[in-house]
Amino acid sequence: MAKILVLNGPNLNLLGTREPEIYGKTTLKDIEELLKARAEKAGVAIDFFQSNHEGELVDKIQEADHYYDYILLNAAAFTHYSIALRDAISAISVPVIEIHLSNIHKREEFRHTSVLAPVVLGQICGLGVESYLAALEAVLAKLVISAK
Repeated sequence: MAKILVLNGPNLNLLGTREPEIYGKTTLKDIEELLKARAEKAGVAIDFFQSNHEGELVDKIQEADHYYDYILLNAAAFTHYSIALRDAISAISVPVIEIHLSNIHKREEFRHTSVLAPVVLGQICGLGVESYLAALEAVLAKLVISAK
């Protein structure tokens, strides 16, 4: 059975209450439940982890190597400056899809740059909760293709 890890970075534990005009009113738990239901329907295992600490996310990325088939990562603010996360992604063989609820390219200038983008499989942003669902659907499609 294929396995997917969903990693969420700083402040995403506050979804639903933090700047709902930007991030919406859906909680992280709500997003996890949506993804879990879709993964179960597809027969795929899915795990979740959120941390406000860069090192914990680095540890999870390193531990994911050779255990998970894909990582869905919303690194939040770490997207824009974490060379440690970038290096961890570069060091593993598991493909990573970068996710953002908001369109980082339409926000403040400092958010326009992702130091992760050059080392991830792809980036999905600006679709709200559907960014997560689109990333999961992309992984499911890739799993079907690779199974053939």
